[in-house]
Amino acid sequence: MTSPYTLLKTAVFTVVVPGTVVELVPRVLARYDRESPTLDSPAARTVGKLSLIAGGLLYLYTALQFSTEGDGTPAPNDEPATLVTGGVYAYTRNPMYVGVVLLLGGQAVRFKSLHVLWWTLVCWLGFHRRILEYEEPHLLEKHGDAYAEYCERVPRWFPDPRSLEND
Repeated sequence: MTSPYTLLKTAVFTVVVPGTVVELVPRVLARYDRESPTLDSPAARTVGKLSLIAGGLLYLYTALQFSTEGDGTPAPNDEPATLVTGGVYAYTRNPMYVGVVLLLGGQAVRFKSLHVLWWTLVCWLGFHRRILEYEEPHLLEKHGDAYAEYCERVPRWFPDPRSLEND
């Protein structure tokens, strides 16, 4: 059973870190950007709304999964004690980051801002670098063969469509 304290820590982290990356920074960037007509088409608005919904649900689901399956939080200094491999983590090793990138893409459309679109790309590249340089080596050291086998089975970013067919 997840403790209320773990859920509170997850909520505080979510407001402070992803909240800053996904809400505060895009809001500031959009102030200094002219509205892009490309991001204001009906198709773009639909994709943006779907991106916001999917990204928000994916982030929340994975953050809660860290609490329930791993008894930890998304905060680097309070990571899950056990390797979380169930749910969407069975299809992609980094669904929480994917959720944040989807949220950012939705924000770019919401604000009709090319600056926010560039911020989305910068964040994704930063996430990728962090994963390669810190998270993967750390998890391999912490979880050993279990993590190595998990990496062999599950792609880093995007699910393999063939693995989705087998379910």
